[in-house]
Amino acid sequence: MQTTPDIIALNESIKNESAFITLIQNELSKVIIGQQGMVEGLLIGLLADGHVLLEGVPGLAKTLAINSLSQTIGASFSRVQFTPDLLPSDIIGTQIFNMSEHLFETKKGPVFSNFVLADEINRAPAKVQSALLEAMQERQVTLGDKSYPLPKPFLVMATQNPVEQEGTYPLPEAQMDRFLLKITLTYPEREDERTILRNQLRSNVESLNSVVSTEQILKARTAIDSIYMDEKIETYILDIVFATRFPKEFALPSLSNKISFGASPRGSIALAKAAKCHAFLRHRGFVIPEDVRAVAPSVLRHRIGLTYEAEAEEITQDDIVTEVLNTLMVP
Repeated sequence: MQTTPDIIALNESIKNESAFITLIQNELSKVIIGQQGMVEGLLIGLLADGHVLLEGVPGLAKTLAINSLSQTIGASFSRVQFTPDLLPSDIIGTQIFNMSEHLFETKKGPVFSNFVLADEINRAPAKVQSALLEAMQERQVTLGDKSYPLPKPFLVMATQNPVEQEGTYPLPEAQMDRFLLKITLTYPEREDERTILRNQLRSNVESLNSVVSTEQILKARTAIDSIYMDEKIETYILDIVFATRFPKEFALPSLSNKISFGASPRGSIALAKAAKCHAFLRHRGFVIPEDVRAVAPSVLRHRIGLTYEAEAEEITQDDIVTEVLNTLMVP
């Protein structure tokens, strides 16, 4: 039986614990104009100990966003440009034989950073993409007969270009499922782009300050665990996920021939975690249905498979998630 905590005291505690979020957002707003969804998604990924997949055309500040976030919390950052000739050892590292010492030495790769940008991840073959799997899931890398833990916090942000698909290698479903969120980026608003234009034409570039420590991020994760989620919210999350698997049982018969597979149990966990983090970003100690609805598209869009019928009718995963959210009763 779930016990209800003292919501007023919990709310006050979360309000204090989450105060640093405003500091990060204010600092990022110096260089990231608009793209609020991307910034929130990165913060949710960081706080939930998950990873983020960004899809958008070049030039939408994807690299700038994660680099700037690493600067605001004083964390290490590395960028890997995925290309068809990339090797797994270029990411995780390798063992090199030392002739003078007559033994193998470990040379760690760029994955040993707090923030790793896997730029255009779909440009590299599956064996290179899969080099990230152990790091993303187990937070460790095995080189030879030894496993090395990765630094904490650890966040992989992968990007992919949705336009040019010539010579790309789509991510397998198992790897897509490892990403907590998939965020699709659109062009900035006209006035936001005017601000971007003016900022870029100035000679003095804004410098970012480190306003939060990595220890504060790890402490915040413990606070997020204590955020209250009512049983009705849990039921709502399960209804959403199960509706993607068995749409007929949830008064959605029109979707049964559009979905080839629904979200996995990892999707339920991700939806609950992301909803708690969304409440934390709003300095709230409890989850409301709006938190779940706000993060559902980013959590589920890469966890739903489309049938040929859906693709022929140009129905997207976002359309399916929207229909599910519009049909199910909100608690």
